[in-house]
Amino acid sequence: MAARIKTAYQGVFYREEVRMDSQTQTEKVFYIRYRTGGSDAKLVEEKAGRESEGMTAARASRERALRARGAEMSNRQKRDAIEAAGRAEEERPTIARLWQLYDEAHAGRKVRKTDAGFYRNHLESLFGGKVPAELVTLDLDRLRIKKLKILAPQTVKHILALLRCVINFGVKQGCCPQPDPSRLHFTFPKVDNQRTENLTREQMSAYLKALDEEPDQNAAALIRLVLATGIRKGAAMALQWSDIDFERGFITLQGQSAKNGKTARIPLSRAARTILEKVEHAGSPYIFPGRNGGQRADFKRQSQRVRDKAGLPKDFRPLHGLRHTFASWMASTGAVDLYTLQKLLTHGSTQMTQRYAHLADEALHRAAAVAGEVFQGVTGEKAAVIPFAKAKQA
Repeated sequence: MAARIKTAYQGVFYREEVRMDSQTQTEKVFYIRYRTGGSDAKLVEEKAGRESEGMTAARASRERALRARGAEMSNRQKRDAIEAAGRAEEERPTIARLWQLYDEAHAGRKVRKTDAGFYRNHLESLFGGKVPAELVTLDLDRLRIKKLKILAPQTVKHILALLRCVINFGVKQGCCPQPDPSRLHFTFPKVDNQRTENLTREQMSAYLKALDEEPDQNAAALIRLVLATGIRKGAAMALQWSDIDFERGFITLQGQSAKNGKTARIPLSRAARTILEKVEHAGSPYIFPGRNGGQRADFKRQSQRVRDKAGLPKDFRPLHGLRHTFASWMASTGAVDLYTLQKLLTHGSTQMTQRYAHLADEALHRAAAVAGEVFQGVTGEKAAVIPFAKAKQA
């Protein structure tokens, strides 16, 4: 190390060191020595700066005086302050930070990929750098209005709900305080979830014909099973051979693939049994395996192909629409009450099943009409009772 060279200023010296931009030329690099004040006073020696950076002995002396009085932080103090600020920024409960913690804490949720897309595409750029306390209702209203112009109300509702979940998670984990409800209020779009798709007899005939002509009959079997049982697409793709009890006549729908996370059992109908018995075993535990025998991740291409070949509307959801068709046809027979239908559809409550109540009511009205034909004389207008068989034919 080069020797110290004193200057005319107390506590200021320099060394001749190689310039940063040269391997041969040297320059003065000034250093200062001072003693800190207070009970923990200590001698500090640190670099003030290079001659090429504009540092001089006089300037170094001024900085020494300031630091000795505590008016300016030492280099170490500056480094410590920068590091502390960096740690504080990393730990600052921004929406981006809370999202990361929320995502890691709920790594096993089925909608993780969907949530990640919602956050990345709709929330990150707007709110990622803000803490919950910095958000106000107006921010959320602007987001809702903007997104409703390009997205379905249900999707916008999911985006806002995700943001609320992330904030609530941060509050519960002690990462941030509860936002002031007078400043931050969530208003969700109104969503009509009562859409009930139902195939007519003619559409059903065309659909079954398209299934018969489908080249991939294992794929057709999955579609047939959804139609025959009303199970959800995810449950159908997750079915394993061990879930089918051919002897007792039940299908077990495992909780991992269930919407409510609960395992349920539904009857193995004769139609479902026939469909499953015709499925080719592919050496996989899954009945309808994907690539390499693992669980199938998607079924859009095959189901849309059958839908289009049958001439169904483009907005008919290829598999969920079949679930609605199953439920609608069951309710309209009048032979299946809503409680039983709820169990067949594995709905967690009767609220979702209520959308089919009007079909059950129609079946009751038809039954009442038959009774009216049989017992025409009950009104007092005509005391006559026609045979039941004749009324049934009518």
